[in-house]
Amino acid sequence: MMSKITEVNPIIWQNDRVVLIDQTCLPGEYKTVEINNSTEMARAIKTMIVRGAPAIGVSAAYGMYLGAKEISITDRNEFLKQLEEVAVMLRQTRPTAVNLFWAIERMLKVANETNSSVEEIQTALLETAKNIQADNLQTCKNIGDRAIEVLPTSPEKLNILTHCNAGALAGTAVLNVFSSAWGGGRLGKVYADETRPRLQGAKLTTWECVQEGIPVTLISDNMAAHCMKQGLIHAVVVGADRIAANGDTANKIGTYSLAIVAKAHNIPFFVAAPLSTIDFKISDGSQIPIEQRDAVEIYQVGETRICPQGVEFYNPAFDVTPAELIAGIMTEYGTVAPGDLKQFQAQL
Repeated sequence: MMSKITEVNPIIWQNDRVVLIDQTCLPGEYKTVEINNSTEMARAIKTMIVRGAPAIGVSAAYGMYLGAKEISITDRNEFLKQLEEVAVMLRQTRPTAVNLFWAIERMLKVANETNSSVEEIQTALLETAKNIQADNLQTCKNIGDRAIEVLPTSPEKLNILTHCNAGALAGTAVLNVFSSAWGGGRLGKVYADETRPRLQGAKLTTWECVQEGIPVTLISDNMAAHCMKQGLIHAVVVGADRIAANGDTANKIGTYSLAIVAKAHNIPFFVAAPLSTIDFKISDGSQIPIEQRDAVEIYQVGETRICPQGVEFYNPAFDVTPAELIAGIMTEYGTVAPGDLKQFQAQL
């Protein structure tokens, strides 16, 4: 049996390279992967060695630095041109998670605004990547600390359902919400959906809860409505990969149906995500690109094929939950109603 990990840190900068927890091996094996260049980072993001929108953003930032370090020329303009090619490669890995694009654009902005030598630009990029990671860790803590303010006041011990993985492994804040509620005596237990087809809830969310000592019960995706009807669920908190300006939210496939059944049972449905996950450039969820993944995720579990040859497959990785089904978006600055996002941003 795997021993508990004292600290879950999915992304470590060490000896001029990135060390990632290989999330495809959990929970059976705790394994790390060394990333030495931008191509390896792109592959790690694409194959979901690292996953979760904020963690993908942090990884992409380090990927940009690794790519910059690979460029050996000293001409600044040619350097910036080749750095844009690195950005193109990284952008093509996961189309839905907006943090990926946000981090890449921030790195490019730093590179273009650093009017000095290539070596100094490379140094500035590394510091920026480290800052993005540090800011994300603090942001997640702030979300957890503030979120407890808006959770239902009754019962005293809440059972909270979540979908997919949105904890430390994903670089995001749902586990911080659970930790804050647990530390404050408000959490009874976490219910985790298994989250087909890649089973992130079963493999990752439950693993993180065990590491944190938080009580967790695993259910299959199709049990949620039954559990709500039985009075076992008092709130739902999920993460997000991209939030439109009107509050429509893209998250792991199955989130939308969870929001519908929560609404039917009068159970508040919250999204926990940093402001960097809100894409104010798009007006609503219809404009969010939905990643289509390999059919093998549907027809095969481990080494076992679960359906006959000749079947067709449809495997969108995400769905979009309409803003009207969301009780509030938990950010590092507090919880905001989806319809108030633009005004909220303007005030900040």
